[in-house]
Amino acid sequence: MSVLYQKVSDLLQWIDKNGDSRIKDYWLMDSPWPVLIILAIYLYFVLKAGPKFMKYRSPFKIDGLVMVYNVVQVLFSAYLVKEAFQWIWFKDDYKITCIEIDYSDTDKARHIVGAAWTYFFSKVLDLFDTIFFVLRKKESQVTFLHIYHHTMVLMFSWGIIRFYPGGQIIVFGTINAFVHVVMYSYYFLTILKPEYKKAWWKKYLTQLQLIQFVIAGLHGCATLLATDCNYPKFILAIVLPQDLFMFILFWDFYKKAYKQPKNKLT
Repeated sequence: MSVLYQKVSDLLQWIDKNGDSRIKDYWLMDSPWPVLIILAIYLYFVLKAGPKFMKYRSPFKIDGLVMVYNVVQVLFSAYLVKEAFQWIWFKDDYKITCIEIDYSDTDKARHIVGAAWTYFFSKVLDLFDTIFFVLRKKESQVTFLHIYHHTMVLMFSWGIIRFYPGGQIIVFGTINAFVHVVMYSYYFLTILKPEYKKAWWKKYLTQLQLIQFVIAGLHGCATLLATDCNYPKFILAIVLPQDLFMFILFWDFYKKAYKQPKNKLT
């Protein structure tokens, strides 16, 4: 046990030494333990405790709470899109194949670090999606894709942002934030007007999610092959396979949901 304790202690010291000091004091960023505990509680609740608790209960009527949650998510995501365009895409030093991490003590660098943390925190808020599904007894929506996506995005977000807040990964963050503006707006509408759950254009929302993985993947490959970019290439080497895997999962969902013969759909 003492050996394990020492290894954990060494890991925490290594993170403290090598992590970006600018983001260390942001909430939940100093140590990985809070996020790991949050994920452990989340997985335990959505996979075991929650379904057991709801087994003999009626669905909770929390539409008002979910609507507020959706609005908050839209605002978070819209803020991230605004920050990305203001401090990255509209700047003269932007290069399409390379966004290096800005370590300077400028307004731009500070805004990027703050936006990176906001993106991470929005991934914490995303976990409530599944919790609400469980409390409303929407078991069909608590899928492997759903749980895996929320879990891995949160873990990757913390790990990357703790060491490299900003840079090339902003590309995916911007696209993902825009997709979330659209998605959470749609979720809000489905509560306001339930008939939108079967809207003819619903499938295009999943297509939008697929497109984000394609764009992020192609952009990441271009950066990985670039010879004049100092952004850590090993991050892209880790993220790109995950991007491909998420595309496969979403494509499988899309085929099952929208490309089966109509007489087989329920």
